[in-house]
Amino acid sequence: MSEYKVLTINPGSTSTKIALFEGENCLFSKNVSHDAKELDKFQSLPEQLPYRRDTILQLLNEAGVRLDDVDVFVGRGGGLLAMEGGTYEVTDLMLDHARNSANGVIHPAGLGPQLAREFAEQYGAKAMVVNPPDVDELQDLARMTGIKGVNRIIHLHALNLKETAIRHSKNVMNKKYEECNYVVCHIGGGISVSAHRKGKMIDGYDIVGGEGPMAPTRCGSISVANLLSYMKENNLDIADVKKLCTRTGGFVSHAGISDALELTVRAKNGDKYAEMLWNTMIYQIEKCIGSMAAVLHGEVDGILLGGGMVYNEDLVNQITEACSFIAPVTAYPGEFEMEAMAAGAIRVLNGEEELKVYTGKKVWDGFDWE
Repeated sequence: MSEYKVLTINPGSTSTKIALFEGENCLFSKNVSHDAKELDKFQSLPEQLPYRRDTILQLLNEAGVRLDDVDVFVGRGGGLLAMEGGTYEVTDLMLDHARNSANGVIHPAGLGPQLAREFAEQYGAKAMVVNPPDVDELQDLARMTGIKGVNRIIHLHALNLKETAIRHSKNVMNKKYEECNYVVCHIGGGISVSAHRKGKMIDGYDIVGGEGPMAPTRCGSISVANLLSYMKENNLDIADVKKLCTRTGGFVSHAGISDALELTVRAKNGDKYAEMLWNTMIYQIEKCIGSMAAVLHGEVDGILLGGGMVYNEDLVNQITEACSFIAPVTAYPGEFEMEAMAAGAIRVLNGEEELKVYTGKKVWDGFDWE
């Protein structure tokens, strides 16, 4: 039997990544850049759909890549209400929520299900999404805060975090993901640290909202009192603070750069400020790993590090020195996003995983007594 073919589609702010897989083998991949001036012509994200679709089709045609034998088109999810992890069929309800950003987060990832569905209908295939950013598998103890009516949510690199854990379970532990406990980190432009227990991501940080360690463009967790004082001293409003959470915090706030490689070069050249900034970020990651290990009651099969910054040996060595007393530390540099989307679809087609249906209802909507 021939292996299944899957085209993965991952829309970004000014680009769309595509990759064609046959089984685990990547046959073709490309990061399609979109002219910012062209995108500015559109009043809303859904209006970009024909332009992005036609750009992708033109590229595939020029490369001689055919789509008539593709089994599944997988789009990066976005704009959806909180759901359990897994692989989901792109239904009419999911399309409606993706088009209208039902969760209030307007991001090009919401074009993923729409593009997948268009291609699937054109070529007589299936359309799916795999572990979208809206995955929420928190245990109840992780939800409550010290303010009544304010409950925790998380925004993490769910797709890469889960795929890293799935691969490590299969290739290193010789077990299923559902049989293992991990602390899994994605360390890149944003930094996610999460606790995985028996196949569920039971705790982590709201990295869009300012939780967790600082990152190249993100402020990470800071005292509310300090933040209020900072806002007053610098005459900042809520919009300015939200930018600190995702765009102007971290390395950008301290050094005016977001490039980790440039920061480490400065540190090696004797810049003590850069050195302290780099080491402080790693220190905060280590603290968060320890926190997630406590969530798992110390029953940790491995600490897994993924993301672009994991190519840096100093970062991996520091985390290993600090945290290997908890569990073995394994580095998986880079990202598996395109591979993860294809793998999720193939697991469904092989009968290893159940295809889920998006309900349009939040996976959690309050405690039992509420």
